[in-house]
Amino acid sequence: MERKGKANLEDIAKVTGVSKMTVSRVLRGGQGFSDETRDRVIAAADRMGYVPNRLAAAFNSVQASTLVGICVPRLTSGLFGHVLDGVDRALTRLGYQVMIGCNNHQPLEEEAWLRQVVSWRPAGVILSGRSHTPGAVELLHNAGMPVVEIWDLTTSPIDMSVGFSHYDCGVEVGQFLVRKGRRRAGYVGASSRADVMGQARMEGFSAALVLAGYPLVDREVLLDSPGFYAGYYGLETLLARRPDLDVVYFHNDEMAIGGLAYCQQRGIRVPEDLGIVGWGGMEAASVLPRRLTTTVVPTTLIGKQAAEALVARLKGEPVQDVTVIATRLVPGETG
Repeated sequence: MERKGKANLEDIAKVTGVSKMTVSRVLRGGQGFSDETRDRVIAAADRMGYVPNRLAAAFNSVQASTLVGICVPRLTSGLFGHVLDGVDRALTRLGYQVMIGCNNHQPLEEEAWLRQVVSWRPAGVILSGRSHTPGAVELLHNAGMPVVEIWDLTTSPIDMSVGFSHYDCGVEVGQFLVRKGRRRAGYVGASSRADVMGQARMEGFSAALVLAGYPLVDREVLLDSPGFYAGYYGLETLLARRPDLDVVYFHNDEMAIGGLAYCQQRGIRVPEDLGIVGWGGMEAASVLPRRLTTTVVPTTLIGKQAAEALVARLKGEPVQDVTVIATRLVPGETG
């Protein structure tokens, strides 16, 4: 009877000589039995490789759900990989498990994911961004569970928000470049989907330049994913139209690295002939011969704080509705 794997309550009851109900109470941390019985049941469960059926427990109201859903724009994003790591580490430490989904920057895909996840009665959900369909918002209100919106800060969250202002990131870069003496700025981005956060950074950047009296000269926004090749090709296309630019702000660090590769191939000196500025503080930029001018985002911290806020809400502990995470402009050597 003492077989490894797929042991159930009845198997443990037969081995220990107690009832199935007693086994269930022991493994749930209940009372009404001796210490000797508890030790015998727990030892047998360990030997037999017993794994509790959390789903059955949830449906039978034996215990509250320990599942937390998180939906991010892209699973291939290095930045969101670190966010997921922060969420997972914090939730695991606090006794919860993660269910991961992807919305591809599409609110309708997020709503479809939410409808599937809510049917599992999770403890709560973490969503990236603040743009959601009316159907998703109604669903979350009706579910009555903690919700944390991360990454793109909102001061009017569904429940809680942990993040920063993408618009302000763009403004900060624009002001920095004007102080550096840059007067003819361009922008290279990618928007294969409805990436409102990248758009917000570009708008903040452009607004800062206009206010300083040096409007954005030109921009190239590709219908593509924001990667190395998109940055390379985007800069090539932009400079073909406006070779007089003295600096280019990129959607993210990967695209900026692609732009640097183009400059190297064409003999364009950085930053003497052309300044290159990224965003995100991505790991790939750490191996460049020159430190990239960029904005560093504390991705793991965002995930950790979101998870801790959600669990605090579940426990009825005081928690801020809005948590602002500070980003950091790194001057680098390429801007």
